[in-house]
Amino acid sequence: MTQSNQPAILLLADGHVFYGQSFGKSGTATGEICFNTGMTGYQEVFTDPSYTGQILIMNNVHVGNYGVKSVDVESSGVKIRGLIARNLEEQFSRLMAEGDLNEYLKANNIVAIEGVDTRALVAHIRTKGAMNCIISTEILDVEQLKKELDKVPDMDGLELASTVSTTEEYELGDANAPLKVAVLDYGVKKHILECLVSRGAHVRVHPAKTSISRLKEFNPSGYFISNGPGDPAAMPYAVETVKEILKENKPVFGICLGHQLLALANGIPTFKMHHGHRGLNHPVKNIITGQCEITTQNHGFGVDPEAVRNHPNVEVTHVNLNDDSIEGIRLKDRPAFSVQYHPESTPGPHDSRYLFDRFIEMINESKN
Repeated sequence: MTQSNQPAILLLADGHVFYGQSFGKSGTATGEICFNTGMTGYQEVFTDPSYTGQILIMNNVHVGNYGVKSVDVESSGVKIRGLIARNLEEQFSRLMAEGDLNEYLKANNIVAIEGVDTRALVAHIRTKGAMNCIISTEILDVEQLKKELDKVPDMDGLELASTVSTTEEYELGDANAPLKVAVLDYGVKKHILECLVSRGAHVRVHPAKTSISRLKEFNPSGYFISNGPGDPAAMPYAVETVKEILKENKPVFGICLGHQLLALANGIPTFKMHHGHRGLNHPVKNIITGQCEITTQNHGFGVDPEAVRNHPNVEVTHVNLNDDSIEGIRLKDRPAFSVQYHPESTPGPHDSRYLFDRFIEMINESKN
């Protein structure tokens, strides 16, 4: 725990107020509040672009106790807007660590609050649902905080993917590899790309608004539609691109936001979830094989279950065992599939990495 005596305040959109101490950068941060149920992997979580625009609660009692390390990242920097925890630790025990969490958050301009009863806070959000919030170490007047909070846009209807996407194309893997995967970057995680490259793919990563003609110039063997933040229904440009990709009749794999975009491209609507799924211990059943897997998840939107199950050309492949939400689909008339969760699993168990193997198998089958 930090020795800071600087007070901090957390205000929720429904008027609930929580008090604590400052950690990280002093200042004010706003965004949609959400919680992650994982006990480890905080640095990977903080740097996941899918958390853009969100204030994150970490459920574990102690966060920061193994420090930070440059290899434990999923993007170029911390993507959360702010952080809430019970105990944020400056002292760490991992000998390989390169620094402490407090300095890391300061370097990435992240406002954080500790000393909050996170069990009570998470229970409140599970009951009331996701909402906007504000953390401040400089504005301690609740009425003034309410005025600032009123200015924050809702996540529902917010397009964020293009703000975290790469601005320039780049390539990974062996340029002479026979398998070429065109990646549409809506906030792709580093380890997703590594899972493709380690399986022999030559990957080109494209900005979010890349045209189908430019994608085809790479002459890809298959297409990957990435994860990312924001409301998928606010991305008509991406939906149209996915529709064009499907006309190519080449293997397509989507993860998280990519899963939602594949659904939208087939006329299946998405919706804002009550409080979303975030963590590394979510049980999912593969209804094709009958096997279950423990998955890593980070999403606040889902695909409409009734529309999926009534669609003549879409088959449900995975369901969430906690709430029966749709976790995976595949098309019946072409080699395209997607999952709502994160099979790269950083952090998390590697139960679902077989999906990358399946994608590569589909590409080889298509080429042959």
